[in-house]
Amino acid sequence: MEELKVVFRTASEIEARVVRGLLETHGIASLVSSDLPRSIFPLAVEGLGDVRISVRPEDAEEATRVIESHRTEVTGARVVSLRNEFNALERRVGYRFRDPGLLEHALTHTSRANEDVSGGVIDNESLEFLGDAVLGFAIADILFRRFPEHDEGWKSKIKASLVSTTSLARQAERLGLGDHLLLGRGEEKTGGRRKQALLADGYEALIAAIYLDGGVDHATAFIGRQFADLINEAREPSGVVRDFKSALQEKVQSDGESLPEYVVVGEAGPDHHKTFHVEVRVGGKPLADAVGRSKKEAEQDAARRALERLQN
Repeated sequence: MEELKVVFRTASEIEARVVRGLLETHGIASLVSSDLPRSIFPLAVEGLGDVRISVRPEDAEEATRVIESHRTEVTGARVVSLRNEFNALERRVGYRFRDPGLLEHALTHTSRANEDVSGGVIDNESLEFLGDAVLGFAIADILFRRFPEHDEGWKSKIKASLVSTTSLARQAERLGLGDHLLLGRGEEKTGGRRKQALLADGYEALIAAIYLDGGVDHATAFIGRQFADLINEAREPSGVVRDFKSALQEKVQSDGESLPEYVVVGEAGPDHHKTFHVEVRVGGKPLADAVGRSKKEAEQDAARRALERLQN
């Protein structure tokens, strides 16, 4: 059997997959081997071994050239890191990743992964799942400590508002997250960088990436900074979540119109991670629409948008 030559070493499985995909796009076949213990998380653990990419001896020079063109620093014969394309985003987030591959993983939409023929690109759906749990825990903990005088119902209502698709999409927009999403050609053409569901999912995946890279303290610190103003607003009477559907109903009735009708015009995603596209109509005419992770959430946001439109 022909002896292969190692051309790349890293402590990150994610980074190794990115490099392997890069080589594949240049027609260079490679083999990945690892001393790292298997984990269900895309997490590199310092000191436990490394991941190696090997190629045929005749491809080694070209593979090295390709890798050299995509890295910024070398110490001896060991790659320190691939070029970090997300410096500006990391500054806005307020966290520097030890493993930039985790951040790239968090920003990779399934449409991009599906278009990759090398199999080296993984979408962010598993990170969304983890980020949702970390976010929910952190917000519940903050509300429990900050508002001991309020009952469970009040806290649940505020929490639901803070972690809604609309809220997370707005937080993502503040960070400029849409500019950094890695999308497939189809999503790119249809305005995926501005879609609320994609922004909210990417934001949750970002939280998971921070948690995996730096631990729970860094993740909760990020969430605390991001949601500080919104949580402070919750202290005021106006901070309590409004029932926009009831408000819209009162508004259109006072104007002599018929009751609003909410219609699900689209659904997307698997059953465990489905989003609903809801349109609110008055007198049979569309007034506003919104996307949410439940029909109730989408209806409330559609009603909010309809109220804004009627009041302008």
